[in-house]
Order: sequence, then structure tokens, then C-alpha cells
Amino acid sequence: IIESVGEGVTDVAPGDHVLPVFTGECKECPHCKSAESNMCDLLRINTDRGVMIGDGKSRFSINGKPIYHFVGTSTFSEYTVMHVGCVAKINPEAPLDKVCVLSCGISTGLGASINVAKPPKGSTVAIFGLGAVGLEVLADMTNGGVDRSVECTGNINAMIQAFECVHDVGLGCRCAGGCATQGCRVQDSPNELPEREDPEGNLLWQLQATHWPAQCGGAVYEEVEKFITHSVPFSEINKAFDLMAKGGGH
Repeated sequence: IIESVGEGVTDVAPGDHVLPVFTGECKECPHCKSAESNMCDLLRINTDRGVMIGDGKSRFSINGKPIYHFVGTSTFSEYTVMHVGCVAKINPEAPLDKVCVLSCGISTGLGASINVAKPPKGSTVAIFGLGAVGLEVLADMTNGGVDRSVECTGNINAMIQAFECVHDVGLGCRCAGGCATQGCRVQDSPNELPEREDPEGNLLWQLQATHWPAQCGGAVYEEVEKFITHSVPFSEINKAFDLMAKGGGH
């Protein structure tokens, strides 16, 4: 819930309900104006920034020492300070403990599937992240490969299988929504997937989340509630991380 706004902020006002998003939108750059990309020139994912864009300073400190902003959101706190482009206004009637899951996981999978893969009616699609999938079986089932593949695990082996299972007639689309661990490398054939690695050793993918509408929420929580497996108090946040790491909860 917006507590206060800085000078010049007009998109939101105190009392508005919003969702924080770390892939923000300035709404002015070519990426934000394009239906094909969400990698905003100003607010794209930058794990090294850690400070506010306007003055290059942090808004957090402890014992006089700065605490840096995590991916521009720093949501593990009761209060946070964010760029207005990293908040999405939602319907105030949407329960915050349910609609919050739209901020990351659901929007990434939904956006990768609908905005990037764009599977037309009748196409074959393989989703990696919903159980074991046999690559040779997929090829046999789909006459040489699927039309679209979407990977949601971040497991490097699953990523490779997701890319390899798409048929090679030039019409296939591969979407990787999972985040690989630091230092992972992929090498496929030159015609399939070139090896790409950023300076920090993180695998680079064309990650596409959903362009946020002006309003979201409301009755949509009835659909997202089924994705919530556990609710833990902030004091047990490490338990939540353990559940996530073990694949036991969302």
C-alpha cells in the first residue's frame, strides 16, 4: 500500500494498492512501447545497482551503514522505497496475501507462454517444470519435435532438453522462464543455441514477463489462490526459503 510519493510522481497516490515488480517499466523507451520486449532501458533487471536511480543513493541503513536495494524492490521489509515504474496499481478489493503471487512467478510463466511463445491453435507445446518429460518420447509423439517449449525450472539439464525438443524446421519457439544458478553454461549446436554468458557468469535468456495492465487484481485472486501452498510469518522466512529450495512450496 502506497504510504507516500516523491516529487513528480503522478501514476500512484498514497493509499493505492500496488504490486512490486523488479522488471519495471519507464513506459517511454522502445522496449516499453514494444509488444515484443519488457527489458526496459531504465529499469531492466540489474542486480548490481542497489541504489535509487535519481541520486545513486540507498534509502536504507543500519547503524549508519547503507543497506542496498535488492533488485530494485527490497520487499523483505515492512516499508520499502521503489521507483514508480516498479509498482503496478491493482484493484484495492483484491486480497494482498493472494494477489501478491502475480508479482513474479505467475506473470513470468504466463508472459513467456502467451507473449513470447504465442502458440497458435493446434500447435504442440511442451512445458518443462510440471514433471518428468522424455525427450525421445516427445519427438515420437510430435513427428520430430514440438512447436513451442517453455522451461520453468532453472535446471540447466531441463533447459537443454526444452531447447532440444523443438523441431528444427525453423518454426519452433523456445522460451526459458527459469533462472539458472550462477556460473551455469550451455553449449548447443551453432544452429540451435549459442553459448551466452554475462560478466557475472549468469546465463542470459530472453526472459519475458507480462506487460502489466493499468489495473489488475479483483476477482483474479480466485485463480491464483490455487498456486499458494504455504503461508508463513515473516519471522520464519528462512523456513519459506527451505521449502522453495526443496520444491515443497510456493
